Amino acid sequence: MAPGELESVARSLVEPGKGILAADESAPTIEKRFRTIGLPSTEENRRSYRELLFTTPGIQEFISGVILFDETLRQKSRNGAPFPEVLSRQGMIPGIKVDLGARPLAGFPGEKMTEGLDGLRERLAEYRGLGARFAKWRAVIEIGEGIPTAYCIEANAHALARYAALCQEAGLVPIVEPEVLMDGPHTIGRCEEATAATLGRVFSELASHRVELEGMLLKPNMVLPGKECPEQAGTAEVASATVRCLSRTVPAAVPGIVFLSGGQTAERATEHLSAMNALGKHPWELSFSYGRALQDPVLKTWKGDAANVPAAMRAFLHRSRCNGAARYGRYTKEMEKHGG
Repeated sequence: MAPGELESVARSLVEPGKGILAADESAPTIEKRFRTIGLPSTEENRRSYRELLFTTPGIQEFISGVILFDETLRQKSRNGAPFPEVLSRQGMIPGIKVDLGARPLAGFPGEKMTEGLDGLRERLAEYRGLGARFAKWRAVIEIGEGIPTAYCIEANAHALARYAALCQEAGLVPIVEPEVLMDGPHTIGRCEEATAATLGRVFSELASHRVELEGMLLKPNMVLPGKECPEQAGTAEVASATVRCLSRTVPAAVPGIVFLSGGQTAERATEHLSAMNALGKHPWELSFSYGRALQDPVLKTWKGDAANVPAAMRAFLHRSRCNGAARYGRYTKEMEKHGG
């Protein structure tokens, strides 16, 4: 895929009014989610749940692409169509999570390093052949006493850049995800500081690895105080701090920023995104790549019961519609009264 084609896919993923569904939960994560509704995590239950999401009528109006897990990329619908084909037929772009998870960073207590570069070139070629057109790699940065260290940020930024370069070589748009976690009592100011340091290093490494910025997307955290911080921030403060941080660190050549929800409630994630877009025109599209913030209401409605599928689909369409409105800065809490 030529650089121009990569940019075309990247821009399609952040088309106005649309965002990305992150349905790339690993086996342990989906098992944890299913446990909340008392459902065993069998392959058939996982397949049925993902099919519910992918075949919701009208969802393509608000969802541009879907990040899949390795198992899901290889699964088929009840009608025998591979899931990448199911998505493509509806105008949604299939993507794939390619990292192998974060592990403790040796010699740096409390910090983690994402693994998965070994054999990645071959895996990317296979995923491209299976229908994926973009990929995702997540790095985890924690805030605490004496952390994040410069080395942790540097090591993860280097891995993100190496992954992104390999993706573009394979004809896949890389979504670069450096997540500064919400865990802890840190202030919003400390989060902004850590996020700015992380993004600064990430884009330095991307430049060193000759990654075409026009053919990638950034998936960052929003700038938020820690969950245990006694001073929680209002919507306007989160929006202004996040946009300020991004304006200082993210080049205008990047087509779009697709936020992760990072432990926020579904409504808060939507509210914050809308407030950022309401601030005015930005150099990049401000979109979403939500997992839990799109799926939690769906899971709670579905509960593994086929009879609940229509209601679960309505819940998914509602959440997606709310986030579609947030893309234009038009989301209101009043919209929640008419959903699901």
